[in-house]
Amino acid sequence: MEGRVFLRFDGEIEEAGLVVPYGLVPAQGVLAKPSKWRKLERDARAALIGERANERARRELDEAVRAFVREMADECEEFGLKAMDFLHTLADLQTSEPYGIVFDRIRQRLGHAVERQREERHAERTRQSINLAEYPASFEVARRLPRRFIALLGPTNSGKTHKAMEALAKAGSGVYLAPLRLLALENYERLLEVTQHGKPLAVSLVTGEERRLAEGATHVASTVEMLDTRTPVDVAVIDEIQMLADRDRGAAWTAAVCGAPARTVYLVGAPEARRAIEALAERLECPLEVHVLKRKGPLAMEPAPVRKVKNLRPGDALIAFSRRDVLMWRDMVAEMGHSVSTVYGNLSPEVRRAQAQRFRDGSAEIVVGTDAIAMGLNMPIQRIVMTSSVKFNGYEEEEIPAALARQIAGRAGRYGIHEEGLVAGYDAETHEVMRSLLKEKPTPLNTSGFSVAPTLEHLHRIAAVTGETSLAKLLKRFIHNIDVPDGFFYPRITEDQKDRAEWLDTLPLTVAEKFTMSLVPVATKVMSLQTAWEHWAVSLSKKKITRLKADDHTLHYMTLQEVEDTCRMYSAYAWLGYRLPEYFPDVELAQELSREASTRVDSMLQDQNAAARRRPARHRR
Repeated sequence: MEGRVFLRFDGEIEEAGLVVPYGLVPAQGVLAKPSKWRKLERDARAALIGERANERARRELDEAVRAFVREMADECEEFGLKAMDFLHTLADLQTSEPYGIVFDRIRQRLGHAVERQREERHAERTRQSINLAEYPASFEVARRLPRRFIALLGPTNSGKTHKAMEALAKAGSGVYLAPLRLLALENYERLLEVTQHGKPLAVSLVTGEERRLAEGATHVASTVEMLDTRTPVDVAVIDEIQMLADRDRGAAWTAAVCGAPARTVYLVGAPEARRAIEALAERLECPLEVHVLKRKGPLAMEPAPVRKVKNLRPGDALIAFSRRDVLMWRDMVAEMGHSVSTVYGNLSPEVRRAQAQRFRDGSAEIVVGTDAIAMGLNMPIQRIVMTSSVKFNGYEEEEIPAALARQIAGRAGRYGIHEEGLVAGYDAETHEVMRSLLKEKPTPLNTSGFSVAPTLEHLHRIAAVTGETSLAKLLKRFIHNIDVPDGFFYPRITEDQKDRAEWLDTLPLTVAEKFTMSLVPVATKVMSLQTAWEHWAVSLSKKKITRLKADDHTLHYMTLQEVEDTCRMYSAYAWLGYRLPEYFPDVELAQELSREASTRVDSMLQDQNAAARRRPARHRR
């Protein structure tokens, strides 16, 4: 059988209270290949069988089976398994392999069964340790406060944020929660201008990368991820509430709605968030007022596409969906003699503000940017001109959703400056797509499945009941094993965090250190930033302090892209410095170097704009 001529011993063993029959090939039981066996004389065959099938071989096999049965009985007893579920195959196997290989295969089967049982036990313990239905109760201060929600919903330019900020400014204490550092910074400065009882407000700014802490601060402007859930306030404003549906960051808005420790919580955003807000308010047993605001000035499509760069005019914002395209269009517009501001996601908040300010004060006639313009930049744009309606979503090129089209278009026609806002496509196809997207009825956000991201406390709970120390496995258990009774709250992690966790597990770091490193805000697709992040993680694993040093001349030899990435690298170091100050102590230097890099980026953009304006206009389609 199986290309072998072999002999097999049948027998029965009584051991460890078990009676185990067997039919096994002894250690020397394989006699020959069939072709060789056929060539052997009868006497040679008999001699070979006599040599291998003797009493000594029988005794050796009996002893081996007895020891194996004892081993399996002990193992199975330890894990609550039935030994005969594995040992019955000793009599049933039809194989020509020696008994040692058979034993190893059964051991392997037992190992898999033990692993399955351990997995089931750990999964059950994980389920018992975290129940997402109880998620709101984990925010103790918010749970104890008599909270009420006020939803201010409306399109861009409806004055909803202004109304919420007025309420915040009048409150005795409060917090503003922004989706971007830029918005946190703008509203921090807005609150600084407010006076109460003849005194300016004491306001702090708190973002992942920066802290400006005022003594005795009553108000805080913060990014949404940096919400302080332990300090009660009178009013909280949660901006861009429709971000509840965001694939990567929605969990921060879920946490803010559930955990904002304010007696009055303003939820500010797009009308399509209404049903989701109502569902959350009902679940949290908080009274809810909904105010739907209308746009203050009309928004209209231009009758025809722009078609040519020379048809652009002062007050236009030209929208593209990649840094490369923005810079290409910037050059084309500048070559027509226009002064240009440039805004895209890779720029630091400081540079975006400086560029936007040039457009505001009239020193730039046209702004060219990505959809970063749609959030957090108030500019006197009269007309939005879309160069494309297709955007890369991280996985593939796709048509932009109607919600994004409306948000971008809504930036046109700043109330009090322009009588109406205008929207156009650069080419005929984009023009018609935008026309249909702006007519499309908004899709309401889902009323369940609100994202919840793992906290360090969650992971420590899972580690305590499973003994697991791998971050990747702890995150996997959080996603797959915690109790999600009705799916109202749902566990989510980002692909970036999952990928980083697997790499971090190769280093001698604590779960807390790995978790912190997995959240550092750097773009893993940018090689220089990924390399810096890996260097920081390795240094931390060796308990080495990572210092920064100032180099006044390096920036002058870098390309624009390199300076932008350097700026982001310093910001990421500052983020780490606030969380692990003993190993990343140079936070102030990082912020200073980040500001220098931002200044350099702004200067390079201005120089490039000026150079493009001096060039003769190229003939382009």
